[in-house]
Amino acid sequence: MTVAYWVVAILLAVFYLYAGGMKVVRSKEQLLPMMAWVDTTPLALVRAIGIIEILGAIGLILPPLTGVAPGLALAAAVGLVLVQIGAIALHLRRGETKVLGLNIVLIALAAVATWLATVWI
Repeated sequence: MTVAYWVVAILLAVFYLYAGGMKVVRSKEQLLPMMAWVDTTPLALVRAIGIIEILGAIGLILPPLTGVAPGLALAAAVGLVLVQIGAIALHLRRGETKVLGLNIVLIALAAVATWLATVWI
């Protein structure tokens, strides 16, 4: 179960570090071709989502790796599930059903990470 957690956690962490990092450092114009939803979202909110994604990625890896508050991995995984619920709601509201595939995969992986992270509590 521990090996499975690390595989899922590393996959999620790599994705969210990249996606969150882009939201934090790129301008709205640079993000627009990849993320159409940023056209109607305040840049401060886009940046906040990016920071939340980066913190979630760190929370999946750092606590279990160091052994300091490893239960935080469970909280990080639940947080990433909530991020994807919000993303799915946003895409549905905008009528962007074609892009839901990635969100569904990410919510499934985060849900699996949530279940696997119970090994740390």
